[in-house]
Amino acid sequence: MNWVSFYAVISGVNRHSTGIGRIWISVLFIFRILVLVVAAESVWGDEKSGFTCNTQQPGCNSVCYDHFFPISHIRLWALQLILVSTPALLVAMHVAHRRHVDKRLYRQSGRTNPKDLEQIKTQKMKITGALWWTYVISLFFRIVLEVIFMYLFYMIYPGYKMIRLVKCDSYPCPNTVDCFVSRPTEKTVFTVFMLAASGVCILLNIAEVFFLVGKVCSKHLHNAGDSTMGAWIQQKLCSL
Repeated sequence: MNWVSFYAVISGVNRHSTGIGRIWISVLFIFRILVLVVAAESVWGDEKSGFTCNTQQPGCNSVCYDHFFPISHIRLWALQLILVSTPALLVAMHVAHRRHVDKRLYRQSGRTNPKDLEQIKTQKMKITGALWWTYVISLFFRIVLEVIFMYLFYMIYPGYKMIRLVKCDSYPCPNTVDCFVSRPTEKTVFTVFMLAASGVCILLNIAEVFFLVGKVCSKHLHNAGDSTMGAWIQQKLCSL
């Protein structure tokens, strides 16, 4: 997969994100995608060839490997990163729609200055109104998807540990055979690291939700306080 193109698409949302959102994108690409491409793929490059069983029965190795490792770590991580990043595209599409509307209104007003049109294209959108809801919904989707994948990893690999020895009696194995996993400790370390990075992303997404909700509540309370104060001053002036 071309992760460079993927980064170019997702990083376009970075300009319209909060400070916490920019940190999330940095963690996603540095500690997850970069580690996956540079290190993890080489660690799991021999996951099938390095899985050996103490039998020469044809097909036994493949059947036992498929039974204990139903999906590759690398493919599951790649699927997780793609799905977790997809909600950010909702924000990108919403921003693109708002820019299209702004350009149309600008042209309808009779102004056709190319510099102003270019400014509309490059300006940062404030997270307010409908964009606020789109942004918060995308955060909830990210959190839910991250939790689902962490649960899947736990179900497939109990305790998030790569076992050293598995006993397999699936057909066509002649009896219960011992099968050995290559570099289990190294794979366990990478698994824990990737899941820890996923946990950090979940915390950042939760923090960003609280930040956005708190910002809106603070603004609402501030406006309500100003309105109450204005009414009180007006009442006092009218009573003079």
